[in-house]
Amino acid sequence: MSVLIHTLNATWSPFVLVAGLLLIGHVAAGEGLFHLVGSWCARVAGGGIALFLVTMASVALVTAVLNLDTSVVFMTPVALHAARAKGADETAFLYGTIFMSNSASLLLLGSNLTNLLVFSRRGELGSAFAGRMFFPWIASVVVTTVVVLAWRWRALRRGTHPSAKTPVSFTLGPGVIAAIFAVVAMLVLSAPALWVFFVGVAALLFESVAKKRMSLRGAISIISPKTLSLLFVVAVAVGWFARSSTLTANLLRHANVAMTIVTSTIASLVINNLPAASLFAAHGIAHPFALLLGLDLGPNCAVTGALSSLLWWRIARTHQMRPSLVTFSVVGTIVALIAMAAAAPLL
Repeated sequence: MSVLIHTLNATWSPFVLVAGLLLIGHVAAGEGLFHLVGSWCARVAGGGIALFLVTMASVALVTAVLNLDTSVVFMTPVALHAARAKGADETAFLYGTIFMSNSASLLLLGSNLTNLLVFSRRGELGSAFAGRMFFPWIASVVVTTVVVLAWRWRALRRGTHPSAKTPVSFTLGPGVIAAIFAVVAMLVLSAPALWVFFVGVAALLFESVAKKRMSLRGAISIISPKTLSLLFVVAVAVGWFARSSTLTANLLRHANVAMTIVTSTIASLVINNLPAASLFAAHGIAHPFALLLGLDLGPNCAVTGALSSLLWWRIARTHQMRPSLVTFSVVGTIVALIAMAAAAPLL
């Protein structure tokens, strides 16, 4: 029983923090934040290449600040809309968004649920984590942009037309303020989960009850309690098994950086990166930051590697896109391998 309680204590806060970030993202989206970002991207001077570079930078920043799942949910439609508004290559923007969301999730503890699961009991300040991962994050973002750009170079160079300057409704409200608070909290607090969650709930209640501009049902669908609950149960079960079994006790305790990255990448692709994070976090890890390269970047090799990729697949199809499993794996594997090779020496 003590092992189960210890596992629950190590697992609940990451999921609460992610739920809070999703709530904040939902409120900010209702205020028009992501439409505003998309409008700025679509108005950039130049052709498809310039538009792609600006959009990928926006995806990277949203991922770092509001979590990769929030980025995938809200920025995939924004990226596709920006591409369609200028007649640019939609394929580059579609795949670039998911690859960038995974790659850019290295920067903050809250950028990826796997970061939180691995470091939840280590007492690591968010600012110290960000300082350690800043240069690997830059390398991953640059590599992802360059690889997708090289892959779709000819298509992105084709002529584009000026986008129509459609008016964008944006209100500086509690969602944007809550997002700023979340970033600060994740940098300066050792346990920001409850603070971020309560601020997210407060922002939602203000918009839905006081202003009547947002429905609670929409927020619940964004959080997807069933999915988060299922992932929480799986994470607890895997963590409990790992802490109760001697089979995994020394799995990465003495592994070098390369072996840590390879092992965590394979585990992400086989059992998904969230259960893999719970598995490895249960015991001592010689190189926890290298572990995150495999858990965060590894899922670019296959759609099944992360929840973000599954969300992206569903959103792509609802926007009349037909993503390919083969294309995702081939291009994503190139992105992941080069990004890992570039980021590992910078840890």
